[in-house]
Amino acid sequence: MSITLAFIAALFASLTSILAKIGIEDVNSNLATAIRTVIVLIMAFVIVLITGQLDTIPEISHKAFLFIILSGLATGLSWLFFFRALAMGDVSKVVPIDKSSVVLTILFSILVLEEQALPHIMAGGALIAVGTFVLIGKNEEKKRFSGSQFYIVHAILGAVFAALTTILAKIGMEGVDSNVATFLRTIVILLFAWAIVLFKGTFREMKLISNKGYLFLILSGMATGLSWLCYYAAIAIGKVSVVAPIDKFSVVITMILGFVILKEKAAKQTIIGGLIITIGTVLLVF
Repeated sequence: MSITLAFIAALFASLTSILAKIGIEDVNSNLATAIRTVIVLIMAFVIVLITGQLDTIPEISHKAFLFIILSGLATGLSWLFFFRALAMGDVSKVVPIDKSSVVLTILFSILVLEEQALPHIMAGGALIAVGTFVLIGKNEEKKRFSGSQFYIVHAILGAVFAALTTILAKIGMEGVDSNVATFLRTIVILLFAWAIVLFKGTFREMKLISNKGYLFLILSGMATGLSWLCYYAAIAIGKVSVVAPIDKFSVVITMILGFVILKEKAAKQTIIGGLIITIGTVLLVF
């Protein structure tokens, strides 16, 4: 069941990207994230309300609350370091480091959660990492060299916090309904996202967003919400070392939807990278 939920999460994660590509290209990324998080929070709250789990929140232990909050903060810090690294350094170096979070997640799940380091899990994770690097390839769009390699530290920290997000969520969700945990975690992310928007003053751009832009922000937020709900339900009942890499299969699904819906061209390295990730995912499933 956890594998099925992980694949559904990957599907909705890919729909998030496609919907964003179609309708919200001119919207500031931090502002778009903040608005989408509002939609995710509303969805999570409605599901918790419908399932009658709202009354269980006061019963959550202090330890579970702590790790859920830490998971939300880890997500916010991951975004912060990633975008800081992009501002300082080369895109072609920053993005591959960020994508390495899937490997870190597997390692953390073995070291922290004491999950078994099974050969097919290690091989699948390695193939997904290799496929991701092939997909990224050599980026022709380079930022000007700033004379410092410090941005690499920011990129590595972004990947570390992305991996910690899943591990902390897994610990915090022990004995807690996954929908309730997602709802509480989203509150933390919402506060973090809007703090960045308010600090940078990008909230003023809200009046410049078109009706079409708002429509696709809402649809994208709904897809994100469904993806998060399925993903955290999957890690609540399954192994992080298996669920997290399968979630990364959204890269391949996004690529296929890009070919079909957006009529993007299928580059050779894109197809090869997608096939490697698919093989890695199949290894994890079986």
